[in-house]
Amino acid sequence: MDDNTRTELEAAAFRQLVQHFRKRVDVQNIDLMNLSGFCRNCLSKWYAAAAKDKGIDMSYDEAREIVYGMPYDDWKAKYQTEATPEQMAKHKIASARAGHE
Repeated sequence: MDDNTRTELEAAAFRQLVQHFRKRVDVQNIDLMNLSGFCRNCLSKWYAAAAKDKGIDMSYDEAREIVYGMPYDDWKAKYQTEATPEQMAKHKIASARAGHE
């Protein structure tokens, strides 16, 4: 497979992942972090870093709007729920495992 085709396939997979996250607003970021070690915010940071690597000026908030499909504060007000003590305990363990303490 040539590099251009690989990049096109990766981009298509990324777009599908973003669409999936936008549809699954019931899945909280803390649950994503606890299960997989990354969430929508991580994806946004990676997107902003990739833009910076290409010399594109993009803020973290701009990248989050691309991932969330709306300003983060709007998404948070509409869909984010308070983390439970169980979620927070799992997050502490998952963060330590990932080196994010």
